[in-house]
Amino acid sequence: MTKIQAVGFYQHLPISNENSFQDISIDEPTLKPHDLLVAVDGVSVNPVDTYVRKSGRATSLAHPKVIGWDAVGRVLAVGEQVKLFKIGDRVWYAGDFKRSGSDSQQQVVDERIVGFAPESLNDQQAAAIPLVGLTAYESLFEQLKVGWNNHNQTILIINGAGGVGSMAVQLAKLAGLKVIATASRPDSIAWVKKLGADQVVDHHQNLVNQIRTKEMPYVDYILNLNNLDAHWHEIAELIKPDGHVAATTENHRLIDLQKLTKKRVTFAWEWMYSKSYYQLDSMISQHEILNHLAQLYDQEKLVSIQTKHYQPINAANLRKAHADVETGKMIGKVTLTGWDKH
Repeated sequence: MTKIQAVGFYQHLPISNENSFQDISIDEPTLKPHDLLVAVDGVSVNPVDTYVRKSGRATSLAHPKVIGWDAVGRVLAVGEQVKLFKIGDRVWYAGDFKRSGSDSQQQVVDERIVGFAPESLNDQQAAAIPLVGLTAYESLFEQLKVGWNNHNQTILIINGAGGVGSMAVQLAKLAGLKVIATASRPDSIAWVKKLGADQVVDHHQNLVNQIRTKEMPYVDYILNLNNLDAHWHEIAELIKPDGHVAATTENHRLIDLQKLTKKRVTFAWEWMYSKSYYQLDSMISQHEILNHLAQLYDQEKLVSIQTKHYQPINAANLRKAHADVETGKMIGKVTLTGWDKH
């Protein structure tokens, strides 16, 4: 069987350990009926990658684990039921939590969660977008029920400078919302302002005191992208009656939903993998969202959020990228492109 290059691990280890990632060879993947076989040209690293890599038993795995949930590449082969793509198409996607990841020269992925990559972005820019783009888009337009033509409505985005926040700020502005984003350092404040935030507040200080005025006692929407435990009481205080709250990061302590009762507030979780994890009929929506995001990029309505780049894709560079994300101070996204010729 043909072998292909990949980066994986046999143990869940700290990123400082040389064995936290290893250059490996794996079997070329086989196609299911709805699958595309993609030659991966670029990937990026998200916080989820770091959690999966370091969270698990220290015992050695029988087979190497390959992770990664962002890719841009070219279609090499198609399954017998594929209708949306043909060989040679340039595509982008975030993939499926249950399948082998994108840190591999070739990957199989269900066509229904794949989009056509934007022509206006190169590989290192495009690789930054799929997971955070899908998460931001689903959070705003599916979970928060934001429409596309808003007037006089306000959203608070907690953690505006991270990957999801960087997309959410831009998409919320495109939808006509007034955007209040949180950031705490001079570089992250400058970043969210560049992306279009109307107001920036510090998430290390009391958000209620910074945001509430007589003219604006409440905000219409809140998207929490970091540390739900720390901000729950402020969220409950600031959200408007009949408002909507969505969160992408899990709580570590119990959150008191009764704080939302009298205001009749809707609370929703967003998990980008949910549709493919449960093989929902709505999986096809991720194909449509990724195509819409590509269109917005090609119309120059969105800007690149890739801020750091390594080449080629290998164990040493993935260790660097994971270390960057684990600082908790990343602005935008880190990407990797290209493979060493063996």
